[in-house]
Amino acid sequence: MAWSALIALSVGAGALLLWVHAPAALLLGPLLAAMVVAGAGGKVRFPAAPFVVAQGIVGCMTAGMVPISIASDVLDHWLLFSFGVVSVVMASSLLGWLMTRWQVLPGTTALWGTSPGAASVMTLMAESYGADVRLVALMQYSRVLVVAAVAALVARMFGVAAHQAQAIVWFPPTNWIALAETLALAVAGPVAARYLRIPAGAFLVPLVVGAVLVHFGWLHIELPPWLLAASYAFVGWNVGLRFTRPLLAHAARAMPRIIACSLVLIALCGGIAGVMVVAAGVDPLTAYLATSPGGSDSIAIIAASTNVDVSFVMAMQTVRMLAVMFLAPMLTRFVATRLL
Repeated sequence: MAWSALIALSVGAGALLLWVHAPAALLLGPLLAAMVVAGAGGKVRFPAAPFVVAQGIVGCMTAGMVPISIASDVLDHWLLFSFGVVSVVMASSLLGWLMTRWQVLPGTTALWGTSPGAASVMTLMAESYGADVRLVALMQYSRVLVVAAVAALVARMFGVAAHQAQAIVWFPPTNWIALAETLALAVAGPVAARYLRIPAGAFLVPLVVGAVLVHFGWLHIELPPWLLAASYAFVGWNVGLRFTRPLLAHAARAMPRIIACSLVLIALCGGIAGVMVVAAGVDPLTAYLATSPGGSDSIAIIAASTNVDVSFVMAMQTVRMLAVMFLAPMLTRFVATRLL
């Protein structure tokens, strides 16, 4: 019954958002539907495998848009990328530190909860440093929701006009061999990432490997709309179903502060994007999506539906994701143990 309600609500919400030409409608619709079902106490057993493969498919989709020249782009504009990545990480750490000093949330919860990405890593590490792991998880995943919603709104305001008139052809002619090869990468990439213990590898490995294969002409990314829609739904459900009734009840009093924290972080990142626009002439929407704090797969989906430099957006998102995964835990531990 819960699955039926989830699917029905997802179709309805997705159709409504498509009707109003909302970017990432096929992601946000299922995400909001999953929140409604989970918040109402619906029990949906969500297997991990479809979500992992969905991440791989989104990685493949992004690989088709991000050329291998992404590395040279980063090197050629290393100062801009360094500013964007370091500024977002430092802004999130400063916000977390201030919230912790002001005791907005208990212990070091805010410090771990404001990290811009690598949500699962932050959630796992938080408990060892006295943070309320439930609030950390809520902060991390609610920020993904808020970032996706605000990014979609901003994209709707600035970047969607050219796409509004294009009707979706759900079942176009398909190159089945290319589709099979793409699915093989979407499955093999996450498997390899798990074996090699690469954080966020289900998304990153297909993205990186796919970009290389596409660059040398060894792979043609074939992803029909019906498959992308299913993948977006799994990504949205995975986030939305985390907002269960017990978690929301536990954090009800803290929710206004958590949402405010997410909005402040988004505003800070928006300010960083503004500096990039003024100082380097980056397109405003491109800069905004590139600096959005967290949810790289969601941002990839939104970027794909708008008129932005997808290569630039995903380059900065990817570099920041790597920086967060490897540097933010050390920075957070340092602040938690030395400065508090």
